[in-house]
Amino acid sequence: MSKRVEVAAGVIFGGDGRFLLGQRAPDTFYAGYWEFPGGKVEPGESPADALVRELDEELGIRVRVLRPWITREHLYEHAHVRLHFFEVADWEGELRDHVHSALSWEPVDAPEVGPMLPANGPILKALRLPRWMGITHATDIGVARQLELLDAALASGLRLVQVREPGMGASDLCAFAAAVVKRARPRGALVVVNGNAELAAEVGADGVHLSAAQLAGLEARPALEWVGASCHTRAELERAAGFGLDYAVLGAVLPTATHPGQPTLGWERFAELVGGLPMPVLALGGLRRADMERARAAGAHGIAAIRASWDQS
Repeated sequence: MSKRVEVAAGVIFGGDGRFLLGQRAPDTFYAGYWEFPGGKVEPGESPADALVRELDEELGIRVRVLRPWITREHLYEHAHVRLHFFEVADWEGELRDHVHSALSWEPVDAPEVGPMLPANGPILKALRLPRWMGITHATDIGVARQLELLDAALASGLRLVQVREPGMGASDLCAFAAAVVKRARPRGALVVVNGNAELAAEVGADGVHLSAAQLAGLEARPALEWVGASCHTRAELERAAGFGLDYAVLGAVLPTATHPGQPTLGWERFAELVGGLPMPVLALGGLRRADMERARAAGAHGIAAIRASWDQS
């Protein structure tokens, strides 16, 4: 096997939410293909330091804030690469490209340029995963109230909903999940159903969210577009990655009203557990919208929450 090459890559966002891609020059491997800016990690460099240097050399920009995101490996004909992706949260300077044939700002939902480097397909899908997951609790507050709060949250920008109602009967759950999908679809929001791939398919949801116990017994990835899982340990996170799941939810990070007295991870341990994973991870447990920046600085893709998702105060 060829020697593994460490590469740092940056997801650079513009003010309108688009991200930057560069087209590889004619004298390079995969000439004409599009990629995320970045380059090789030199001996003695950290991936973060390498990316700061590369973006200065390639694009003439100075990075102010980097957020660790995901790490993926890919075996090309000419090299085995490990790509350390970071979100470039803040930068300064005027873009002046020195290595690419062209640059293009692309929308997250539907990039228009191509072809992309083969390693980047899962990255584009991961970028489509919204940053906040609202988890339902209609069994606690009533179906009518939950749907009312869902409508308000969707109108305010919620784009990822997990239907999680462990105490609800089968027929009621089917009706409730269908109602959630009906409301989410016009807003372009994704819906995953907790623990039941068959129900998810029946109501037209986008995917299924597996419990840690279901993940432990999993033999094959469910045949749905979006599949995620609840995790509590590094071993569970790596198992989710091994099945090619699209995301994981890890917690509890902070104390929660749902599970009082449960041990918590804290942000330092959370960052340790998610480092180097190939899929995005949402932080769960006692978190509010004000925690988003702290979560992403620790390597979280975003936040999953029950009460904070529906709090209208």
